[in-house]
Amino acid sequence: MFPLDFWDLSLFLAVMALVLMITSKLLLPHSVNPNILINKKRLEKAAIVISSLFLITVVLRIINSIIL
Repeated sequence: MFPLDFWDLSLFLAVMALVLMITSKLLLPHSVNPNILINKKRLEKAAIVISSLFLITVVLRIINSIIL
């Protein structure tokens, strides 16, 4: 049996989406450390994709609770 269930996956996706969204919004346009290069657009796209995956898991849990 896989040690993580659907609830754990949903929680993980929610936390990752929040972290990525907050990071992308707090990222300065001109970073203080020029050695760190982060593509802000790519970070925002990743946050949107993970947020969408979280919402899909929520919808699947709702459908599962209606059926059962």
